[in-house]
Amino acid sequence: MNTSASSLTVRGPAGGLEAVLDVPAPDLFAQPLGTVVIAHPHPQFGGTMHNKVVHTMARAFVRRGWRGVRFNFRGVGASEGGWDEGRGEVDDLLAVVGAAAPAGEALALAGFSFGAFVVAQAVARLHPGAEPPHALTREIAHLVLAGIAVTRFDAAPIPADLHERTLVVHGELDETVPLAGVLDWARPQSLPVTVLPGGEHFFHGQLPLLKMLVERHVRD
Repeated sequence: MNTSASSLTVRGPAGGLEAVLDVPAPDLFAQPLGTVVIAHPHPQFGGTMHNKVVHTMARAFVRRGWRGVRFNFRGVGASEGGWDEGRGEVDDLLAVVGAAAPAGEALALAGFSFGAFVVAQAVARLHPGAEPPHALTREIAHLVLAGIAVTRFDAAPIPADLHERTLVVHGELDETVPLAGVLDWARPQSLPVTVLPGGEHFFHGQLPLLKMLVERHVRD
C-alpha cells in the first residue's frame, strides 16, 4: 500500500521530540479516519520508533485508513532530554497526542513492550473518567497493547468501557515478559488476551500475523 511519510518535531516537556507521520494514500482514503500514536519499546535496550513491531502496527493502521504517528521518547535519536524511568515518557506521549492528534478526530493508541506500558498509563489520564481530570481528556477509539511489559513495570488497568476497543496480544513463549504475568494483570480486569502460539517477545516470524490482527481489530 502506498503511503507518504514526513518528519515532525513535537514540543515535549523535556524538549523537542523526533516523530514521523505516516499518511494513507489519498487515492484510497480522501480523509484519514483518525490518528494513532504509537509508542516504542524500552529506550535503554535499543527501542526506537523504527522498531519492526512499531512499524508493523503503524502499517496496519495506515492500511485501514488511519494517520500514524511514531515518535522517539526523550533521549532517543534526535529527541531531547533523558531517560525518566517511565514517568516523563508518559508525558512525552501525551504531548504527542496534544500536538499531532487533532481534537475532534478519532484517536487510537498503540504500544509495544515498554511502549504498551506507557500507553496504559496515558489511558489512565486521558480517559474521561480519570481523577483528577486531565487537560487532554479524549475518547479513545482503539487500543493495541503488544507484549505489554507488566512484569517490569506497574501497568495501569484498562477502563472497563474500553475493553471491547482494546487488543492485547502476547507471544506464548515470550522470554522477556512471561505470558503468565500478562494473564495475572489481565485476569482481575476480565480483559481478554490474544495469544500467538509459539510467539516470543519480538514476534519474530509472526509480524504478518500481528499486522493482520491489528487490521482486523481496527476494522471491527
